[in-house]
Amino acid sequence: MCYFMPDFSGDAEMNLMKSTTWVNIALLLVFSGGKTLAQQEPQFTHNVFTRMAINPAYAGSSGDISVTGLMRQQWVGFKDMDGEKVAPQTYLLTADMPVSLVHGGLGISITSDQLGFENNVGVRLNYAYRTVAGNGDLAFGPVIGFLNKSIDFGKLKPTQSGDPVLGSAEESTMMMDVGLGAYYEVKNKYFLGISTSQLIQTSSSIGVDATNYNLKRHYYAHGGYIYTLPNNPLIKLQPSLFIKTDFVSTQFDVNLSALYNERFCGGISYRLQDAIAFLLGLSYKSLIFGYSYDLTTSRLGSAGSSGSHEIFLNYRFKLQLGKNPRSYRNTRYL
Repeated sequence: MCYFMPDFSGDAEMNLMKSTTWVNIALLLVFSGGKTLAQQEPQFTHNVFTRMAINPAYAGSSGDISVTGLMRQQWVGFKDMDGEKVAPQTYLLTADMPVSLVHGGLGISITSDQLGFENNVGVRLNYAYRTVAGNGDLAFGPVIGFLNKSIDFGKLKPTQSGDPVLGSAEESTMMMDVGLGAYYEVKNKYFLGISTSQLIQTSSSIGVDATNYNLKRHYYAHGGYIYTLPNNPLIKLQPSLFIKTDFVSTQFDVNLSALYNERFCGGISYRLQDAIAFLLGLSYKSLIFGYSYDLTTSRLGSAGSSGSHEIFLNYRFKLQLGKNPRSYRNTRYL
């Protein structure tokens, strides 16, 4: 994982699945919530740069105003039986900054996660209380989130015409939930973080026949270390680990990257039983650009997927407030 360190569920659901083609069933099982084995939260290869989206305690940790935009196209080429593109597409925008008035940092993350004929748009507001602990900074705080979930039932293909569930057009529902996080970092050495999202597991219904949808609690652990080569201080090795689980399925990302002269970065990541990813990064002044390609190693690789692409752009700057000029009186003229 490349990271730079700059200074600055009910009967209606069963009826729905019975009346769809095999690919629609697969999409619902893989992508939707409810009582399935799939995790509901989006997946990112650049998880070091998406800490704001998963851990509220990360807000303000860079010491700058930090804005990150990310786009992920997962399982490129994956289509349904009618040739429609149903591969997941995810867009993420985060912003955070330190705020001395609240003794920490504030942040916001906006996510658009399109999963086949389902679209999830979420907004999360983060707060982090920061304090000095040992050689580093310790932060902890809450997040409040709002999720708008919509499903276009009209695009699902019934095996028999006249199905009352699939006859409707797009339906949507709005849910609110909260989370917590803790984060510890020693600058230019290492970081550790734990967090949880969708803590109260809000439930709602969607569609004509009131298909149930339940938010599932997710837990995260992430950490990274920076090792400078003794014989070549321009090269830094950066191993990191990311774990995401809802205690039904668990995702492990093991990452290793090399950073040269605080500007160029390359790395490799392994996601257990899912993919091997290759990463490239470039830092220029206040901008950081990154790209990754995931080579699918699961069965989806033989189901028409040519891998996943992800790009991000991060911009950091300090807010310079103008100071009132001071005036001095010469005692001679008093």
